[in-house]
Amino acid sequence: MASDPQHSTTPELTIVVPTYNERDNVRPLVDLLEKALEGHRWEVVFVDDDSPDGTAREVRAVAREKPNVRVIHRIGRRGLAGACIEGILSSVAPIVAVMDGDLQHDETILAQMLEMMQADPDLDLVIASRNVEGGSSGNGLSAVRKWGSDTATAIARRLLRITASDPMSGFFMVRRNSFNSVVLGLQQQGFKILADMLSASRGGWKMAEVPYVFRERQHGESKMDSAVALEFLSLLLVRMTGGMVSIRFILFMIVGLSGLVVHLTTLRLVMLAFPVSFAVAQTVAVVVAMTSNFILNNVLTYKDRTLRGRDFLRGLLSFYGVCSVGAVANVGVATAVYAVLPFWALAGFAGAFVGALWNFVASALVTWKS
Repeated sequence: MASDPQHSTTPELTIVVPTYNERDNVRPLVDLLEKALEGHRWEVVFVDDDSPDGTAREVRAVAREKPNVRVIHRIGRRGLAGACIEGILSSVAPIVAVMDGDLQHDETILAQMLEMMQADPDLDLVIASRNVEGGSSGNGLSAVRKWGSDTATAIARRLLRITASDPMSGFFMVRRNSFNSVVLGLQQQGFKILADMLSASRGGWKMAEVPYVFRERQHGESKMDSAVALEFLSLLLVRMTGGMVSIRFILFMIVGLSGLVVHLTTLRLVMLAFPVSFAVAQTVAVVVAMTSNFILNNVLTYKDRTLRGRDFLRGLLSFYGVCSVGAVANVGVATAVYAVLPFWALAGFAGAFVGALWNFVASALVTWKS
């Protein structure tokens, strides 16, 4: 249902494009959108996570020529899900689409998706799917990434009870009022915002799917890395616990478990390699494990606030301090619980949980303060 572009200045549709190092794709994408959405009132919002390649600067240059192009330049925070949320909330249009800035999503189906939403006021969501008849991953994914995407899709559909064929899709259109109803329950960390939205809607949304073929990337590099898999697994745990914990907390706990392995391994190696007492070996193991935890949390749990240079050293020292207090809390709580209920496993778990909770909260406020 095309509209007269002169009828109103309010857009029918906002397209949100999260970006990081996508400078070379900005102008080509805007040109493609102009052709695909001719006759519709639309705007595109690039939400850029302070790309070092000057993506935000390029968007501003385009915006000076085209009034329906704008940028949200985020400083000190990163993450695809959070960028999508900010972009959607910035829109005044009743319908919002989300698509990648790498030209892999087929912009020509946006008009079809919009017309479907406008024709059915009860339709909450339209997903551009690679997994329905007529759609495919094409040459856009390597064999390994396609296997990973297919596996993640199967897991998400089963564990989160999602009926959509492609909950891993980064290309969809949502009614703004519907999004508002779930936004407070969404995780800002992570890559798979669609799966999070579908889970948060608890099966109450009316949705449709349209096929598309995933294209090859033209410029830049993929943002997918090993951290994405951990964030996805964390999202599953968040949803399976009813949102009682955050992705960041789960990642912090996973790092903590790895620290236990590092601690025990270091303790054993020091005792075998050096003629030192157990107390000395234990001290070395504690320091090594805390250092390992700090490094992993810095690049994984808090990768949107990664500390570098002098901030890295300051953060490491503050993390040592935080964890030292956490260790005292751990012993104190465990001792108190054991005095009341002399069951060592319960007392040990209570102490470890309180210590870990202290470490998480305190390090967020002190070490990786935003």
